[in-house]
Amino acid sequence: MNPRPLSRFKGKRVFVTGHTGFKGSWLCLWLKDLGAEVFGYALAPQSDHDLYCRLGLSRLIGHLEADIRDAELLREAVRDFRPEFMFHLAAQPLVRLSYEQPLLTFETNVLGSLNALEAARGAASLRAMVYVTSDKCYENKGLARGCKEDDALGGADPYSASKACAELVLRAYQRSFFAGRATFGAASARAGNVIGGGDWAADRIVPDAVRALVAGKPLVLRNPGAVRPWQHVLDPLYGYLMLAARLYDAPKAHAGAWNFGPELGQSRSVRELAKRLAASWGKPLKLEIERSVVPEARSLKLDSGRARRLGWRPRWDFSRAVSETASWYQAVAGGQDALAVTRRQIGQYMV
Repeated sequence: MNPRPLSRFKGKRVFVTGHTGFKGSWLCLWLKDLGAEVFGYALAPQSDHDLYCRLGLSRLIGHLEADIRDAELLREAVRDFRPEFMFHLAAQPLVRLSYEQPLLTFETNVLGSLNALEAARGAASLRAMVYVTSDKCYENKGLARGCKEDDALGGADPYSASKACAELVLRAYQRSFFAGRATFGAASARAGNVIGGGDWAADRIVPDAVRALVAGKPLVLRNPGAVRPWQHVLDPLYGYLMLAARLYDAPKAHAGAWNFGPELGQSRSVRELAKRLAASWGKPLKLEIERSVVPEARSLKLDSGRARRLGWRPRWDFSRAVSETASWYQAVAGGQDALAVTRRQIGQYMV
């Protein structure tokens, strides 16, 4: 990999929303080890089992446990920290929960993102903002070529629609407020389905599979034939870091939307992911099929060709992503220190 863009973060102040989440925890540790001064803003972790707690991140970075929907508190936190970089990851990230709590989903993913943009608008110190949404923001038509950044936005479920709305909010801010700021750039990042060690969320295939493997119980799959662009968490995070560094140096040239997904041929079904994970674990896993009452797209693929302009490309294919994920959970379950295991995988990725 090209380490030069990552050197941009050494000695810089970086503000991360959603730092207690799965992706946020990996990102904050990576930034910290790159020499950045990191400050996180997010809800408290849901349990001591969460990756944020297992890594001991509260001892490594500055942080505030607060709600992204609290606009004034967020503005104050950004103003007081005076960041040069901002990564907005705070979200309600679960499709199934969005059906159960649509109001919470829209408030968090749309109004919360609006609050992040307002905080960025008032931060004179800020040079680059990476605004993370989702590959679900597209009006998915199941195209074999994969969704491209200029394809129509949409969403049949509350989660997807909320992410499409968040994209439209950023687009409005780009044109209304950010165009005249010569030294500031903002861009949205749309990643594929992320897997990796330390994810314990409900209704996600890898955490559910790990729990089943450890307990020796069957894994219940709702949409086994659904095809998704699975990728290890480090691949999109590397993309976010590359994008932020490019925005810092050339803000207007790198504004807009960017896809970060695996190569098109690497998309796999839910069933295959579960089987590969069990094989990497070295333990049989019985699969049970449960008809889902929640409609989901049959296939979703991303075209990440534009990201090549950043010098980015996925580094771990599907097989490596699954094996590294299984390795993380097995190592930690076997008593190894989660911080050491996570740092080791980051180091292996950067070789």
